[in-house]
Amino acid sequence: MPTIDDPTLVFEQERVRLVRLAYRMLGSIGEAEDVVQDAWLRWRRVDHAEVGSAGAFLSRTVTRLCLDVMKSARVRRETYFGTWLPEPVAMAPDEDPGDDLTLTLMLALERLSPLERAAFLLHDVFAVPLADVAVTLRREPPAVRQLAARARKHVQSARPRFPLEREEGTRIAKAFFEASATGDVAALRSMLADAVVVHSDGGGKVHAFPRPIVGIDKVTRMFEGAARKSWIQHAQKLQDLWIDGLPGYVSLEPGGMLQTVALDVQAGLIVGIYFTRNPDKLQRMAMRFGGMPGAPVSH
Repeated sequence: MPTIDDPTLVFEQERVRLVRLAYRMLGSIGEAEDVVQDAWLRWRRVDHAEVGSAGAFLSRTVTRLCLDVMKSARVRRETYFGTWLPEPVAMAPDEDPGDDLTLTLMLALERLSPLERAAFLLHDVFAVPLADVAVTLRREPPAVRQLAARARKHVQSARPRFPLEREEGTRIAKAFFEASATGDVAALRSMLADAVVVHSDGGGKVHAFPRPIVGIDKVTRMFEGAARKSWIQHAQKLQDLWIDGLPGYVSLEPGGMLQTVALDVQAGLIVGIYFTRNPDKLQRMAMRFGGMPGAPVSH
């Protein structure tokens, strides 16, 4: 680790971790990068001789900035059209995710207060000592311990009982795409749990289901309708991916619109299907794969 005599190099070594922390707090890569950039400007101005630990200082700065951003973000979520999903962060099936926080866990974190979310992420995910978390949140350690415990209890149900092997998850995602692309509803039905839920985020900018679709019968009817209209048969899968810790893929829809699909698999069956179609959340995916993030919806 370079000394703080070289603050730029110190910050660059911390940058990836800081963006991960901010993204886990905010659910948006763009906002996370803005927060980290703001932290960099503050880091440049600080007297580094008075900083005991660069990592602790930067984590504290980023967390506090995120808490400020979350105030306005929560207001925007209340007026968001339809289902809100985090901006998808995709990895190849063989890449190391860095932690076990999945899309389903991130959605569970959305139900926490900002302080509970920060306490859980810092202490349970990023292994920040409780005393340091207390300093960051400007709370006494016993209060922070309670915040983290309440958060842990709320997200417990979103944690899978058994981890999904990467190879098995990718196999299921491939079979799901093949069955949906060919209109094989019987094959799809065999993969779905009875209580499967479909979530679709279009942000009011592209066609998406404004509310979750719940139950195997309703979900299979949805796919049957899409097959009759030839929507899904014309989709082109661009790459198998793991999206926020869940197996899935990115596809090119009719008209060149991008879409990511993430599957929550438990005990070998799909219990959740997450379609991200909002073009604002697919700009980085579009740069990566060369498709259009989306097209306007006429109302």
